[in-house]
Amino acid sequence: MAKVKITQLRSTIDRSEKQKRTIQALGLGKINRTVEVELTPQIKGMVDKVAHLIKVEDI
Repeated sequence: MAKVKITQLRSTIDRSEKQKRTIQALGLGKINRTVEVELTPQIKGMVDKVAHLIKVEDI
């Protein structure tokens, strides 16, 4: 699988509880925090749900 770098760009304040938990599950939680993960179908689904809060880059 391909690795991707995910960076949180926007706050989770005033977001639904599901979106807050998805951000936590991705290993984020603070603005400008970055994680590198394998792009599995599960991760892709989470990324799609919070795409407006994050930036995704290929490695």
